[in-house]
Amino acid sequence: MNPNLYQDVDGQYRGTDLKIHKTEGYTNYSVFSLWDTYRALHPLMTIINRNKTVDWVKTFLDQDEKGGMLPVWELSGNETNCMIGYHSASVIYDAYKKGITNFNARAALFAMLRYAESKKVGLSQYTKEGFISNDFESESVSKMLEYAYDDWCIAMLAKDLGESDTYSRFIARAQNYKNAFDQKTKFMRGKLGAIWYSPFDPKEINNFFTEGNSWQYSFSVPQDIKGMIELYGGKKSFEQKLNELFSTDSKTTGRDQSDVTGLIGQYAHGNEPSHHIAFLYYFLGKPNLTQNLVNQINQNFYTNNPDGLIGNEDCGQMSAWNVLTTIGLYDICPGNGNYLMLVPQFDKITLNLENGKKWEIEVKKASSNSKYIDKVMINNGNYTLSYLNYNKINEGGKIVYYLVDQPSEWGTQEFAIPYSEIDATLVKVPVFNTDSKKFRGEKLIEIESTEPNSKLFYVIVTNNIEPKRFEYKEYEKPFYITETCKVYTYCKKGRNSSQFIHQKFYKIPSDKSIKILSDVNPMYTAGGPDALIDGIVGETNFKTGDWQSYVGTDFTAIIDLKEPRQVNQLSIHVLQDVGAWIWMPKYVQFFSSDDGVNFKEIGQEDNAVSDKNYTPTQQNLGGKADVKTRFIKIFAKNYGNVPDWHPGKGGKAHLFIDEIIVN
Repeated sequence: MNPNLYQDVDGQYRGTDLKIHKTEGYTNYSVFSLWDTYRALHPLMTIINRNKTVDWVKTFLDQDEKGGMLPVWELSGNETNCMIGYHSASVIYDAYKKGITNFNARAALFAMLRYAESKKVGLSQYTKEGFISNDFESESVSKMLEYAYDDWCIAMLAKDLGESDTYSRFIARAQNYKNAFDQKTKFMRGKLGAIWYSPFDPKEINNFFTEGNSWQYSFSVPQDIKGMIELYGGKKSFEQKLNELFSTDSKTTGRDQSDVTGLIGQYAHGNEPSHHIAFLYYFLGKPNLTQNLVNQINQNFYTNNPDGLIGNEDCGQMSAWNVLTTIGLYDICPGNGNYLMLVPQFDKITLNLENGKKWEIEVKKASSNSKYIDKVMINNGNYTLSYLNYNKINEGGKIVYYLVDQPSEWGTQEFAIPYSEIDATLVKVPVFNTDSKKFRGEKLIEIESTEPNSKLFYVIVTNNIEPKRFEYKEYEKPFYITETCKVYTYCKKGRNSSQFIHQKFYKIPSDKSIKILSDVNPMYTAGGPDALIDGIVGETNFKTGDWQSYVGTDFTAIIDLKEPRQVNQLSIHVLQDVGAWIWMPKYVQFFSSDDGVNFKEIGQEDNAVSDKNYTPTQQNLGGKADVKTRFIKIFAKNYGNVPDWHPGKGGKAHLFIDEIIVN
């Protein structure tokens, strides 16, 4: 069972500062897989184990005090940072909202802010520009969406504590999800810089998402479901999109992702990002559609076989989903305080609450085929809403569900539909309508806004100085640029403005071209062949989109210098990240030619970086040259198969290249 008790019998434990401490007034725990468990496990525990919930929150705060941050994915007093978001904020606020308040709430808010206002994992761009580009931080779309929900939790706690300024800032941040939504494709979509990534395939599992694809993340707005529905064009359009999710082909493209299992269409119950999606029909007044899906999931994906779970247990999350739906509840937005009312899976269920009271559940069916809610009675009184406040459960009592064979009117009327909305409004940032940040000669710049009745403003900057607001001018039509520059822009709607964003455009030298003779991995193209001669050098994070990958194959390319030129230095910029199956080439060779057909060798440079060096490392592999030529051929020898000492033994190694340097 997780979280685990993590202290000795005398209360001693090792803190996140790696020193020995002794607990006072709580029990210390470990193993917080919060990206998973905030969704169902912790909302379940607020019902059946309030006391442990307090211990967990106090453990969070202790870890913040000792280690400088709330847990993300903590193990044995060590933060692994192996997942995303700051979902301790969700667990803390959900507990607070449900009256589990015997912890220092102001200290909790301060701890939340310490993380959310840091510059960790894309937060600096997210805070400043309202979105995260994948060339700044990988898995950018997933992080944006998870951060926005966590920011809502922070905003609501701040509001409850009377911190109005903090509330205003974070309720705006909670709407940053809108900057990930592409109005044309109707999907959450990644960006490189301020440009939508292209080509776009919502089924593709790639580095824009954490263990999933756009289908599985395009509904990840639990804090503002009303606003999300409006983005899709209203309830009818949103329902069509949901229906398409569950009915489309289950085949995914892109990276192989073992976590994406239990597919119904592109819904993946075997992994957490999908876990709330089946319940969204409740917000459309169509609870019967949710009831069908939940029944299908429980019947097919939870069995008593040895492999009875369709995906990883993930520290209790997978089972907690089943337990909650079995007792007829689901908390789609932890912190909201309400549970959706589902069809219980047993005729009688009793929850023995820690306050000594009981929550008794009874199901009465019109026939053995009955599976739709027709009426609900609580303590002998008619209950007409399709959701239930936590306090009603914690007070104890008896709830009776009356089921019928066909969908009924229950939960379909407007007053009965659950709510999830943000009252404040955010002006979405503009986007650049182009497919590349690189150009030769001149480039037409088109800026778009999806905000009706709004104006765009922009300024062109050729240095590294951020412009002042008065320097911007109104955007009226597309314009041309002829040199490397940054274009800053923002959207103004009435008295409100979006955040200021920018895009750097690079002019590629026209004095050479490249022809690549090897097959590039379609997951890592860096935008095409010109990426290797554009002068843009990548970072050690291979996921940002600046690198090309060649899997299990050598690399060969020919550069045309357009005319014979003196060449004094030749090298390729390559990367090694052993944990990700990326190795340096064994060697690189350079050849020259006057006609592009007949080549002679200039030289060879062998790699000297150890193949067991797990630290992400980049180098320019090559050296001096002394040749006058028009054509240069480059050959890089792939490392080959993944060695036996590596966890991926037998697989094919990646060769990552992002620039060929010819001086």
